[in-house]
Amino acid sequence: MPPSEERKKKVDTEALHSSFMRIPRMKVEVARYLLDVGYQDIFELEGRSPETLHEDVKRHHPDLRPDTLQYLRMAVYCAENEQPDPKKCHPTAWFD
Repeated sequence: MPPSEERKKKVDTEALHSSFMRIPRMKVEVARYLLDVGYQDIFELEGRSPETLHEDVKRHHPDLRPDTLQYLRMAVYCAENEQPDPKKCHPTAWFD
């Protein structure tokens, strides 16, 4: 195998094709985290606490990136709003 192919990242097709990827600016990595803790669809995030989701994910992935909470906040917001405000569909809108 050529060295360039060895360095290619493995593509997470399950996460990439999950409903979570319909959330604007969602990272595949965060979609994977949600799948890993048992969520399969966006509607399942309605009424959930992003902080609790973050703790659940952290139990499975102790090396969690610091910005994951912002993505989870954005995901819950999008799940709870049929017509989300485009300004809130960006992880930077969800900093503490």
